[in-house]
Amino acid sequence: MKKPAIIWLNVTIFAVTFLFAAIVVPYRAITHGFDITEITAAIVCFIYCGMSITAGYHRLWAHKAYQAHWSLRLIFALGGAFALQNSILHWSSDHRVHHKHVDNNDKDPYSAKRGFWFSHIGWMCRRYQEDRYSDYTNVRDLKKDGIVMWQHKYYVPLALLMNFGIPIAFGLWHGNMINSLLLLGVFRLVMNHHTTFFINSLAHIWGKQTYTDKNTARDNGFLALLTFGEGYHNYHHIFENDYRNGIRWWHFDPTKWLIKSCQWLGLTTKLRTVSEDKIEKSRLAMTLKQTKAKLITCPNAEQSIAYLQQEYDVLIKKLNAYYQVRKALIAAKREQVIADVEKSELMTQYQELKDRLIEQRKSWHLLTQKLA
Repeated sequence: MKKPAIIWLNVTIFAVTFLFAAIVVPYRAITHGFDITEITAAIVCFIYCGMSITAGYHRLWAHKAYQAHWSLRLIFALGGAFALQNSILHWSSDHRVHHKHVDNNDKDPYSAKRGFWFSHIGWMCRRYQEDRYSDYTNVRDLKKDGIVMWQHKYYVPLALLMNFGIPIAFGLWHGNMINSLLLLGVFRLVMNHHTTFFINSLAHIWGKQTYTDKNTARDNGFLALLTFGEGYHNYHHIFENDYRNGIRWWHFDPTKWLIKSCQWLGLTTKLRTVSEDKIEKSRLAMTLKQTKAKLITCPNAEQSIAYLQQEYDVLIKKLNAYYQVRKALIAAKREQVIADVEKSELMTQYQELKDRLIEQRKSWHLLTQKLA
């Protein structure tokens, strides 16, 4: 089959900026050097652009994981133009198609099953799925957002203004225009591009399938460091409307922290999360499936698998009982149905179920470790 036409503008931007970042910037660093103010400014711009994509384009607009004040939406819209990753409307449309048809080579815009190069950058270098480029029927909700439509209409001038205006303004203020254009302009842009692109490529290749194996998405803590928390991608693909990607306190997810911090300031509302029992059941189901797969070729496989399934069923039963009583307890506290909840029979039942669940979890963990 004839390959789609090359998008020469994209290819030129990617190639020229990468060559400058890989050759000219290091040469400039060796011959002239970059001072701490320039490096700090470049890092700040990198974070601003990256978080505009992760907190704005991705979790706010593409997945509606929370709602944001107009001022915060405007900041993200300008940061997205600075990141040079197309308009909010177009980016969100592509991303929703990706989630709906993940790994379908004919429908997923950046299917990982077409290889690293394609999912990382190749899908933007040719006119793949050109018939869909201006089809925004899957983002009708975003068309009601005035800031989204303003940014979409004026995306090109906004992108030029941000990508040239900020480095030039900083260069005039700091007194070194060349350093500013190279570091805040070119190098920062290339870093923003490729760290974001890693989510489409590496995050579907490298890491653990903690919650589901129905798609190629992986959880990878190292990628989370480069992508402001987006590296917990297996979780995201099964629970896409959760405003968090890293759900544990130790997970590096600054995007989650930003969204939550803005809630305290009144800038974000209606933060969506997935219930703990649903998350735990998905994780346990994957552990069961993966452990069974390892046992198939072992001696006495049928007996071991049967015992594993039995322990799993007991754990799920205790898990359901615990969360059912926990929900009742929370409701009682909220509605003040019981005068002294802490001393009630419901509280006693809750504590007993919690202790049993803890013991069963320990037993399950030891069993899966032993059988694996």
